[in-house]
Formats: sequence, structure tokens, C-alpha cells
Amino acid sequence: MRYAYAITSALLLGGATATLALQPGNAQVAQNEPGSIQAVAPRQGAPMSFADMVAKLQPAVVNISTKQSITVRQQANPFAGTPFEGLFGQFGAPGGGGATPQKREGASLGSGFIISPDGYVVTNNHVIAPAQGAQVDSITVTLPDRKEYTAKVIGRDETSDLALLKIQATDLPFVRFGDSARARVGDWVVAIGNPFGLNSTVTAGIVSAVHRVTGQGGANDRFIQTDAAINQGNSGGPMFDMNGNVIGINSQIFSQSGGNIGIGFAIPAEDAKPIIDTMRRGEKIERGYLGVSIGGPVTDDVAASLGIPKNQGEVIARVEPNGPAAKAGLRGFDVVTKVNGQAVNPDSTLSYLVANVKPGSQVRLDVLRNGKPVTVTATAAVRPSNEELTALAGGDANAFPESDDEAEVPAAAGNGIGLTVQPLTPPIARAVGVDSTVQGVVIAAVDPSSDAAGKLKRGDVISAINGAQVRAAADVQRVVAEAKSAGRTQVLMLVQRARGQQGLIPVKIK
Repeated sequence: MRYAYAITSALLLGGATATLALQPGNAQVAQNEPGSIQAVAPRQGAPMSFADMVAKLQPAVVNISTKQSITVRQQANPFAGTPFEGLFGQFGAPGGGGATPQKREGASLGSGFIISPDGYVVTNNHVIAPAQGAQVDSITVTLPDRKEYTAKVIGRDETSDLALLKIQATDLPFVRFGDSARARVGDWVVAIGNPFGLNSTVTAGIVSAVHRVTGQGGANDRFIQTDAAINQGNSGGPMFDMNGNVIGINSQIFSQSGGNIGIGFAIPAEDAKPIIDTMRRGEKIERGYLGVSIGGPVTDDVAASLGIPKNQGEVIARVEPNGPAAKAGLRGFDVVTKVNGQAVNPDSTLSYLVANVKPGSQVRLDVLRNGKPVTVTATAAVRPSNEELTALAGGDANAFPESDDEAEVPAAAGNGIGLTVQPLTPPIARAVGVDSTVQGVVIAAVDPSSDAAGKLKRGDVISAINGAQVRAAADVQRVVAEAKSAGRTQVLMLVQRARGQQGLIPVKIK
């Protein structure tokens, strides 16, 4: 199972449409102008018809396609220099046997919707983004009446997966954003888009969840979940409520096969509209940043390790040196419970709350440190790009591969957690693939009967336990003994692995 994004073979999509009513002598208004759509009560035991609403909205939903060029290097001719050299045209030039680069055409397909009569169009960024190794040559917006327009990119934002296009046209049908904050689980919703290239397809369902966090992290990992059918080609289209308001932009599906299974996700209008408005004004999109690596929520294991209540806040794995958090005094293993008075929970994650803080503003953090409440005030910086963050994290921060099948040696150390460790020296650091700046102890052996056996392996580096730095085997033994005497059944370790991977791992005390 995975969350997939779609270009030509995408797994996420959803769209809707809206039209504009023009009356002679009257000012042009949105198709979903308040009061223009009247909900019809269903007869008892039967669903209401969406026909009148769909007829009103459908003209504002568009098809978006791209033409892309991809440079592909030809396979070298294996028959070069032989009598058969010129017989196989699929390889390089007959005379030279070389691999001459060739250009090939690609395409992507998705949906979008018009938000103004002068041709501003909203869609997903992944709908217009180039495939790997490709470049986008042109973007075409096709209206339901089959009129085609070449689109210009006004703005795009990979983090939120939103893009704003502009076509040269006037008097177009358009729709407005609604208030997604008022959406409730169980509300009817309608999606109109172009699944599999089938223009103006309408699907309906209900809101399955609001503020759904998918685990991707970041500023925009909060979605409206729906069971309305969303398939390839729907990406970038709108989700409508029963008053004809755009409350979401369909962008992802959760699927094992690539097709709809009734779990789709839409970017809430309350998050999308400010970003679209910023693009329309030609301004740069900036998000708040503190410079921390997040170890995750306070689960039962984490709570048992730190001696704090579970399901409150998120624990900090590491603080970037000289970053805003470090300057404010935030530390690794601190548990952040509130950001500017707003609780950190599964619906409002720490990364979401911080990213939506204005850079340069003060951020008040309510923290649990060693089980005691502390207040930290930091000044938010500008969040680096996704590429810069990936480089800082070493490629896969907090993403540990499963333990290999290497046979582990029983631990000789009586430290209560089944680990034999030794100081991390520069040669050992090079051997296990961690950065030379990393300090800690390296695991030499793991007791196969311990809880650590299923989580740690030989070559892992432990930098800290329960917030205390460890540099020798005696440090590990002391910190574990302190935790045990305090009545804790587990300890929480900051573990480093090759290629910059790091994470917080709870381990039970034997």
C-alpha cells in the first residue's frame, strides 16, 4: 500500500466543475454564488439528485494535459565492428557503434478548475510537473466545450502540491472556494474530473474524515478523506459540498492496485486558498522552520521511556546546530505539546503547526523536559526547500530499513537492554558509514532474546539515551540503571545509521 502521486500513471486525482451564468446587462457572477444553488431534500429513504448542481458547476472543470520531451540515450550497438553492425537499427548509428541521445515525447493528464472569469486555473503541481529526466514543452487547458488554450504557469508549490495556471480568455465560467473548516464527517461531496481521460465524469460520496494525516509529514500533510471515486486523471479537480462550494482539491488515493478503493484525499480549501492567493499576487510562498528532526508522537513506548503521559505532543529527535530551535534552547528528547497555545496532536502535527507560522514571528513552545513543563520561545526562520531538507537529513531521516538477517552475537554487557557497545572511533565511523561528526557508542552485538534484537543491529550508533549523551559502555549502563530505578520499563535511544539515517528507538529493559 502506498500513497501515489500521478502524472500519466498517477494514483491520485479528483476534480469538479462549475459554470458561469451570463445574463445580459448584469455583472458576471460565480456559478456557485451564495444563494444560487438550492439543496433539494430527498424523499424518505432515497438520496437527493445531484443533477441540477452538477449542470451548474460542470462547465468550470477543465482537462489539463502536458507535452513533454525526454532525452533517452540509445543502447550502444553490440555488433559494432562486425559484419552485422548495420543490420539492427534500434542501436546506435551503423558506422560508429555509438549511443546517440534521442528525444522522445511524453505526456501527463489531469484535471483543474477555473477560479476567475479571466482564466486563472487551479490544479495539482504533480499534474504539470515534468517526469524524471524530462522537460515540459507545453500545457494545454481544455474546457468542457472542447475549446483548447495554451496555459502559462503563474505559480507552483511542490510542498502543497498546488499550481496556478493562466489562460488568455474572458467571460469564462468559474467557481469559488468555500469553507472546508465547516465540513463534517458524513457530509455529501461531489467530484467532477477526467478519470482515465474520460471528460467531465461525476462521482459522489461522503466526507470520510477531516484533518487526515497520511504520514508524509510537512506543512500540508492534512487532508479531507472521501469515499467518492477518485482515479487517474482526477488529480487537480475540485471537491464540492452540497452548496456548490469548492472545499477541497483532489490529489491522492490510497490503493494497492492503482485504482479507486474508496479512500481518496483532497487538499482542504482552508489550506489551499491562501497559497493560491499568494501565487496570484506573484509573491513567494514561505513557511515557518525551527530546525529540528521530529522523532514522532508520544506512543506508549515513548511515554514509558520518558516517564510522561502518552498521546501528548511529539518528541524531538535532534536539534540542528545554530538553527532557530537551538538558539532558543530546545533540546533533543524535549516533547513539544503546544505551538502558540495550539495542542500538538494527530490532527495538528508539530511540523504542520510550525510550517504554518509566519517566518520571522515568535513561536511559543510548551515543552516537557525530563517530565517537567518548560516554555521555549523561538523565532521562526524560512523553511528550506525539499531538496535542501533532504540533504540536511542525509536522504532518509527517520526511515530505518528492516534489520538484516545477520546472526547476532549474544551480548556480554550486563546493561539491562541486551547490547554490547564500544566507543565510536573515526575508523569505526567510516566502517559503519556515519558522519565523522557523529558521537556515541557503536553496537558490537545484540542479545537475540532481548527487545533490542528486533529493533537494533550491529553497527548502529547510539548517541543519546533518554536525553543523556552516551560516549562509553559505562554511560549506557548508568542511564539504563537510572531509568530502571525511576520505575521505567523502557529507554528511548537516538540511533544513527549510514547515509544520515537517524531516529528514536524505544527499547525495553530486561
